[in-house]
Amino acid sequence: MHNIDLKKYEIRTDMMVDLVEDKIEIKSSNYVKNGVKVSFIKLDENNSFGKKKGNYLTLEFDDVTDADAKDTVSEVFKEELKRFLKVINYDKSMKTCVIGLGNMNSTPDSLGPLVCNDIIVTNHFNNLGISLDDKLSIVSCFSPGVTGSTGIETSDYVKGVVNMVKPDIVLVVDALSSSSVSRVNKSIQITDSGISPGSGIGNKRKEISKEELGIPVIVIGVPTVTSATTIVSDTINYMIKNYSYNKKLSSKKVSKFITKPVNYLKDDVDTTNVDKTTLLGLVGSLNEDELKNLVYEVLTPIGYNLMVTPKEVDFVVENLSKVISYGINHTLHNI
Repeated sequence: MHNIDLKKYEIRTDMMVDLVEDKIEIKSSNYVKNGVKVSFIKLDENNSFGKKKGNYLTLEFDDVTDADAKDTVSEVFKEELKRFLKVINYDKSMKTCVIGLGNMNSTPDSLGPLVCNDIIVTNHFNNLGISLDDKLSIVSCFSPGVTGSTGIETSDYVKGVVNMVKPDIVLVVDALSSSSVSRVNKSIQITDSGISPGSGIGNKRKEISKEELGIPVIVIGVPTVTSATTIVSDTINYMIKNYSYNKKLSSKKVSKFITKPVNYLKDDVDTTNVDKTTLLGLVGSLNEDELKNLVYEVLTPIGYNLMVTPKEVDFVVENLSKVISYGINHTLHNI
């Protein structure tokens, strides 16, 4: 039996909150606005995660499929995007280029192109010498597709358009990957650190960043996929929480009145090492990182660490694209 080098593999995530969760040494601030959890992380150079220095803002929410919930998330996203752009001293006199990365023919990867469909573009009027309404800024937008379809490196494509259009700032929208099931289609990340298209699914391309383009680059992304490793390890953790919940409930008289399943994650239940080892033995004794690494080493060599997306992804991504395009339009224009 041959040996398999697992060093070339890694548990992938584009979400900074996945990496810094519970790491108290990281400079961060959290608050809740209208039911949306907002996290801000400032990452310094030479950090322990091997990630680029920059600011990372994340919005986490329960749902965008309900009309009211979508409106709420849209408003919070708009407000947070405006605040984030103040970091680079953005003002509406700047020329902005919105770039929607991704593949329109692959639903989980179609977020960027869908957002582009709804962006209010005005750059062509400016080029024709037509005066714009005071409420409108100069905005251009395009979707470069993917290298596999165009034969052109996405970063080179973007650099060529930017050199021609000469914007003052670039907003990039892309689908991401998360190592947390709870964040898939339920979070938005904004960062000024740039992006390497395809890195979340192991297809890393040349980066799109301020260093490459010479102007500020703000990346807006939503995790639409996760790995089988994440699903399996999270399921094991949920099994333990469910076991602890039912153990606690069985000792209460009220338990005999409960006739249907309840969401045990909403109850404050402590899972002890005894509960873990009682239910799962040796596997239960592993910490979270060890558990994920074990599942990863089991699935990856045999090709079963699949990238997975929820079955309702088409409807959710459509709504998320509306949330992001709304926030961008109302940030760049006075509408």
